[in-house]
Amino acid sequence: MAKDLFSKEEQQLIVDAIKQAEINTSGEIRVHIERKCKEDVLDHAAFMFESLEMQKTELRNGVLIYLAVQDRQLAILGDAGINMKVPKGFWDESRDLMINHFKTGDFAKGLSAGIIRAGEQLKEHYPYQKDDVNELSDEISFGV
Repeated sequence: MAKDLFSKEEQQLIVDAIKQAEINTSGEIRVHIERKCKEDVLDHAAFMFESLEMQKTELRNGVLIYLAVQDRQLAILGDAGINMKVPKGFWDESRDLMINHFKTGDFAKGLSAGIIRAGEQLKEHYPYQKDDVNELSDEISFGV
């Protein structure tokens, strides 16, 4: 199972990054990790986005970071609300930031850096509201 690819400490680092990124925003960030991706990475990430019900956030401001470790596939998908607001090229720059860490084998640090960066954009466009609720789990979801 893909969960075995990350130590408990690495998993906690990623979850802590999600919590930190979401603390000042109504946006939602999820991370889904698999060993392999047997189809186009963007198509599969879109499938996972829907499977995780990320399109159901009130403001359509969810972000999915999808990683297939063994196949070296990465995709970042923002829902319609956030995609309309981030600067052109933002997701590509976020991907490149993560890949720089991945090249040294530090997947947890790379994911965390991308999560924090996404959180900064979410905070700018969707600041925390006092009646905000955490609409999606902060836990990492794992595939096979």
